[in-house]
Amino acid sequence: GFAQLPAGWLADRLGARFMIMLAITGVATAGFFIGFSNSLVILVICLVAVAMMGGGYHPASAAAISSVVPAEYRGRALGIHLIGGTSAFWAIPLIIAPIAAAWGWRMPFRIIPIPVALLGILVYFLLGKRIQSAADKQRQTNSETPSATRPINWGKLVPFMVMSVLAGSMIMSTSAYLSFYAVDELHVPVTAIPLLMAISPAMGLIMAPLGGYLSDRFGGIQVILVLGLAAIPLIYLMGVTPNVPALIILMIAIGLVTNTRMPTSESYIVGNTPEHRRSTMLGIYFFAGAEVAGPLTPLIGNFIDKYGYQQTFAISAGVTAVITIICTAFLWRARTSPSNTYCVK
Repeated sequence: GFAQLPAGWLADRLGARFMIMLAITGVATAGFFIGFSNSLVILVICLVAVAMMGGGYHPASAAAISSVVPAEYRGRALGIHLIGGTSAFWAIPLIIAPIAAAWGWRMPFRIIPIPVALLGILVYFLLGKRIQSAADKQRQTNSETPSATRPINWGKLVPFMVMSVLAGSMIMSTSAYLSFYAVDELHVPVTAIPLLMAISPAMGLIMAPLGGYLSDRFGGIQVILVLGLAAIPLIYLMGVTPNVPALIILMIAIGLVTNTRMPTSESYIVGNTPEHRRSTMLGIYFFAGAEVAGPLTPLIGNFIDKYGYQQTFAISAGVTAVITIICTAFLWRARTSPSNTYCVK
């Protein structure tokens, strides 16, 4: 999470495609050395390196995609891009499981990173050609206002980011304990939990591009308000779900909300930030999401231990409602107030 801040800042200065290559190839390189670690200390160092390299990918990739895609299709493009991230949660385990079973846990780390590292280099050159082509077309049409004079409406952008980060972190931190709830309250066998927990990420295959389309069609603020309101009953229902079929339906709904929120938020932030500040702003957004969810998750776990699932999830739903109402009020006020806008140079 901490790597998002400097990574976003560097992407605006060194170029988004360079940071994308550094992230993909850097993660692969650090992951490769995990397969050769001979102590816990070396393993931890390699894992930290993987996390730091990966932190540079998200702010740079969203900015790079936005620079080569027309604004009216930005949400859809970011949604399609998100399919890769959501698919990894269920596809990669299927790939590495037989390798590990045949040759041990080290071998996947020694094999999988090699094509990934080469992919990072390939993306660097392909993206360079695409960015140059888009820049030439833009110069010919003169279709975009110079980004250095484009204003940021902080009255809209800040409450939008706060709502997205806090509501998103709340629903993700609470849903992290659904596996415990399924075992403790619904008596689901532990062996079935991995399949159950794959339901929400799998919804990204459908909802990531669809969520991006909805953002393009209706606007980021409208979509994020609906998602914020939808999160309130979903969080509450986590503590009162009576059976496994109801839990599956709940997890599908959580997947719909979560995977719609991400492309919507990225698209809105990019569309309301000057081009030369996009990666920095996205770095702040991703940093905030990671650092809020980090301490929030064990805090919710502590509340569950003390007060139980139902009361904890009810409190979490109430907090989400307060956040949504406050941010909605600020967004509504900013609609007619010009005082929150100034130019970033």
